[in-house]
Amino acid sequence: MLRTEEFVLNMGPQHPATHGVLRLLLTMDGETVVKAEPIIGYLHRGIEKLAESRTYSQFIPYTDRLDYLASMLMNLGYVQAIEKMMGIEVPERAEYIRVITSEMSRICSHCIAVGTFALDLGAFTGFMYPLRERERLMDMLEMITGSRMTFSYMRIGGVAADLPEEFYPAMEEFLKIFPACVDEYDGLITGNEIFQARTKNIGVLKPETAIKYSMSGPVLRGSGVNYDLRKARPYGIYDRFDFDVPVGEKGDCFDRFRCRMEEMRQSQRIIEQALEQLAELPPGPVIAKVPRVIKPPKGEVYHEIESAKGILGYYVVSDGTTNPYRIHVRRPSFLNLDYIDQLCRGWKLADLVAILGSLDIVLGEVDC
Repeated sequence: MLRTEEFVLNMGPQHPATHGVLRLLLTMDGETVVKAEPIIGYLHRGIEKLAESRTYSQFIPYTDRLDYLASMLMNLGYVQAIEKMMGIEVPERAEYIRVITSEMSRICSHCIAVGTFALDLGAFTGFMYPLRERERLMDMLEMITGSRMTFSYMRIGGVAADLPEEFYPAMEEFLKIFPACVDEYDGLITGNEIFQARTKNIGVLKPETAIKYSMSGPVLRGSGVNYDLRKARPYGIYDRFDFDVPVGEKGDCFDRFRCRMEEMRQSQRIIEQALEQLAELPPGPVIAKVPRVIKPPKGEVYHEIESAKGILGYYVVSDGTTNPYRIHVRRPSFLNLDYIDQLCRGWKLADLVAILGSLDIVLGEVDC
């Protein structure tokens, strides 16, 4: 009998398929993964600790740096936590603007997710097409905020500014072409025979396991669990919109990818409804009258939203001063990555790339 020996292989922290500074310490038996130990911390900046030496408003730009691919959602979760703590009522116009910009951010994030997933599997053209639409959305977000990635647009009590006039025709044009664009991705990526062979029945995640490990977002829904905070426990004004929650059937890499594709279509539906309802509102303020110096009462609050990667939560403790006493962030990428070892065991090295790509992590959020 041929004697074989296991060996250790480093994947990362500088590797294109790890989507950032993630290091996987792999124990291999030939091409088969025996163990995959994730090693994180290369992007740790101590954001939660930094919060203690900043005022509540000064911390908003730091939230951008968590999931910088969907930073509008990072802003939203934080400011809503402080508003809940202080009992601030946000003007209705600002609520609609928050929904529109948040869903734009979700589509931007999913465009990166499906594009880089295709790239991971060798489909370079499939990578370029979603980036084309993401670029248009980024242009519109720049119109609104003056920034292309780290927006810091949300404010405690509302948003920094109203939507500019030039935004409406640009968004109207985008909403006309976007359904055909997603259909194009389907034709180019989803229906590709090689892509399906690389993703179907690979890295199967059972629904009970996903729940047990506190996974969320498309990773959870890809396993068939119908749970989206925007539906299950609506925050803001999400209860005013009609949309579906896409779920998978088998919980494999393909299902997780499909969920993100369908979620882009659902985000478009939400934006269309929000724009219609916003048009019926009279002009008004986009930020509530809040004290110039934010000093929440002593106490603690936990608030969570459905971000692009899953459930994002902020736990904030106030001691009655101008700075948070303690902030802890529930980061969906961190929790979704936790099961990577068991998910990869027994699969080939090439499948590991597909499994990791299907989780769609962002290291800014993992390391915090």
